[in-house]
Amino acid sequence: MNKSKRKIIILLVCMMFVLTGCTKTLKGNDKKVVTYEKTGQSLTENILCKPTNQEVIKLYEENNVKVEKLVECKNFKVTSGGYEGLWTSIFVKPLAWLIIKIGNLINSYGASILIVSMLIRIVTIPITKKTAMQSENMKKAQPEIDRLEKKYKNKPQDNQEIMMQKTQEQLAIYKKYNINPMSGCLFSMLQIPVFFAFLEAVNRVPALFEGKFLGLHLGTTPMVALAKGQYYYLILIALIIYTTYLSFKLNSTATSADTEKQMKFMSRFMIIFISIASFSLPTSIAIYWVTSSVFTILQNLWIKREVSK
Repeated sequence: MNKSKRKIIILLVCMMFVLTGCTKTLKGNDKKVVTYEKTGQSLTENILCKPTNQEVIKLYEENNVKVEKLVECKNFKVTSGGYEGLWTSIFVKPLAWLIIKIGNLINSYGASILIVSMLIRIVTIPITKKTAMQSENMKKAQPEIDRLEKKYKNKPQDNQEIMMQKTQEQLAIYKKYNINPMSGCLFSMLQIPVFFAFLEAVNRVPALFEGKFLGLHLGTTPMVALAKGQYYYLILIALIIYTTYLSFKLNSTATSADTEKQMKFMSRFMIIFISIASFSLPTSIAIYWVTSSVFTILQNLWIKREVSK
């Protein structure tokens, strides 16, 4: 792994830690996390608007959260609750407001989450399309890259002049096929804050985890549902795993045999990780994830067809 890739990974990890520190989990006097038993959801302390469920309201009041001072979720505005910092003001509140607004119009917060997920992907099409095109161009360039690797395979790898010549020839191939190796990182860097903003918006707006969509409770995780015998929540896990797998498969790009092995390992690792994580993702986030993955799959299939013409 070269230095530039390491820097990108470090940057992404730092962003994850910096951008996800705004949601506070509600804890009782015994320092234990307060959970709503019917959904199994851990309640958020710094919610943006007032819950409608009386049992949930009671839990908040019992743990010294004055929900009566909060605005009703249906009346939530971007300015509600005052300024809470750049992250919340620029990402979380506008996103929460948009989901609530559309949810009020169509009378379904679950469908609203799906629609907003699609809108986000539509807005990012210029970036995602470029990334997908890079993947297809890389496949076209692969035979030449393989020949280049074979050409320098038996030459001394510690010879700076030879390695410089190899790099120049590789860059010439990239230029020929209009490839920018760094462009694929742009969407990843954009996707991470959007995902966590979505997660925080859902966790901090009671209306978004109190409702249902297609018979599935938006605040319930498959793990909790399965413990209650609600096995139909396995559909969510299956959709998350399958759409993620197809998304990775269609977007895979390798520049060498070694790189291909690394990418296969990373893909398998990510699929295993997501498979495990899918058990603890609430329905609302599962809707976002599946919608985003399906959009990526359809977009990549469309681009493949356009490139092959």
